Amino acid sequence: MAAWRRPLVVVTRKLPEIIETRLMELFDARLNRDDRPLDEDELRTALGRAEVLVPTVSDRLSKPLLEAAGPQLKLIASFGNGVDHIDLAAAKARGIIVTNTPGVLTADTADMTIALMLAVMRRFGEGMRLVREGEWEGWSPTSMLGQRVGGKRLGVVGMGRIGEAVARRARVFGMTVHYHNRRRIDPAAEETLEATWWESLDQMLGHVDVVSINCPHTPATFHLLNARRLRLLRPHAVIVNTARGEVIDEAALLQALERRELAGAGLDVYEREPAIDPRLLARDNVIALPHMGSATHESRVAMGERVLINVRAFADGHAPPDRVLDTMF
Repeated sequence: MAAWRRPLVVVTRKLPEIIETRLMELFDARLNRDDRPLDEDELRTALGRAEVLVPTVSDRLSKPLLEAAGPQLKLIASFGNGVDHIDLAAAKARGIIVTNTPGVLTADTADMTIALMLAVMRRFGEGMRLVREGEWEGWSPTSMLGQRVGGKRLGVVGMGRIGEAVARRARVFGMTVHYHNRRRIDPAAEETLEATWWESLDQMLGHVDVVSINCPHTPATFHLLNARRLRLLRPHAVIVNTARGEVIDEAALLQALERRELAGAGLDVYEREPAIDPRLLARDNVIALPHMGSATHESRVAMGERVLINVRAFADGHAPPDRVLDTMF
């Protein structure tokens, strides 16, 4: 587009008020005031009229939906970092640009990872239940014994921005850092983190006490932690997942927890969310949260600002800065 104009922007969920105000000021925006998730028919309607769609990670933009999109749809400016909810190949085939909001939720997600790690290892969930249900009978030398965090070995699966932020925080707690990545990170970063790279995920899993999942969901990482790999972990080990639920075989995880082959799990994401297996929720050694790793005012506003920048660049006829590269798929 050679000149500035106000493209029709359809937003699928309610965003922070300051972001919605700017969207209305800058573009011909259609907002979701009641924050009700759009069903498939409503998404199809939105794709049929929007020049720019602003979805979230809960909107599944499948190949059939994108193939039914109107020819006017040229940009999907996703509100979030992950893009596994979008069929990127189908978008590319239709000439639709896809952007995300990288970098702005790193600190908050890393904080949540450490919080879940502490909560599981120190049995916060069980302690809260005892107090709330009136079952606590007072202090005891052998009651509610958990695991000390300091001195434990952390295994980070996916040493990207968030993985590195988790590793930096873990070092403060006195943990040693190990990681598995497709490629070894920059030597200077590795030295700063005092991190050990494991080319073999299998070998790393047998060595660490805590596993933090920080990789994206892709065809290559689907059920990366399957039943076989979960059996490589030792019985005192803990798993924390603030990335994507599909990376872990949830049925195999539940079985390992039920058999006490793992000490516990801290989960912010789920394989079929928002559905959660009730057996997971019933376990004292599981801390389950509602996908709130980036749920701070600061993070969500920053995500919205990245969306605004990408849509404004598109409307100005420029390449959006957070365009998802073809190499991602």
